[in-house]
Amino acid sequence: MRLLLLSPRLVAAGLLIALAACGGDKNQLYVEKPVDDLYNKAMDALVEENYSIAAKTFDEVESQHPYSVWATKSQLMQVYALYQDGRFNDAVIAADRYIQLHPGNRDVAYAYYLKAICYYMQIVDVGRDQKLTELALKALDDVVRRFPDSKYARDAKLKLDFTRDHLAGKEMEIGRYYLKRREYLAAMNRFKRVVDNYQTTTHVPEALERLVEVNLALGLTKEAQENAAVLGYNYPGSQWYGDAYALVTGSSAPPRAREGWFSRLVGGSMF
Repeated sequence: MRLLLLSPRLVAAGLLIALAACGGDKNQLYVEKPVDDLYNKAMDALVEENYSIAAKTFDEVESQHPYSVWATKSQLMQVYALYQDGRFNDAVIAADRYIQLHPGNRDVAYAYYLKAICYYMQIVDVGRDQKLTELALKALDDVVRRFPDSKYARDAKLKLDFTRDHLAGKEMEIGRYYLKRREYLAAMNRFKRVVDNYQTTTHVPEALERLVEVNLALGLTKEAQENAAVLGYNYPGSQWYGDAYALVTGSSAPPRAREGWFSRLVGGSMF
């Protein structure tokens, strides 16, 4: 079999043709387009839920027309497109960039809100690490503090309640684990953290009852009575109050009135 040998001149000519073709593709890819055409193309992609294309096209608006008013709008819309595409980490980075570049822009509240929502959407069950939940809490709180009168603050407040409840649930899970292992001091710290830091959450009644359990296990009778009194005063109809009352008194019938046995027990000073 004979090999076909090409002359150096033909090889060089072929390379020039290939390079020219590649150069042509590159120039075609980055050809400058009118800003309104690019922006409208990106918005059309959003409407059609082609979020990846929308994010890319909004980036092209800024790249090709960095000093236009559309560039600023595109930076924010890119955050939204990335969020809708489920690329939460990229959206957070884009939101932080927008906030840094345009801290006084009238739409900066929306950037803070989108950043918070990106963290909020990544909250996982209490059995896993809660780093993203903590970031969501901070970001949502930023929205409420910085823009208290905005429509974003109203929604952020609702999501803050859920986020705090979620973090309290994690503390309770760890506290129960320590209590089951009879590591009472470690359990006490977790339950006290719920009572002190997450007072508006649904986990407080159980946390107080668990503190009664821990106090009695450690021989801290007075502390157990005080925690039971707080529980009875604030949650008189809860099952956790009934459990705490039974632990402290040995009776299964707690008083109905708030200023009952427990208030007299601690001298009424709490009420």
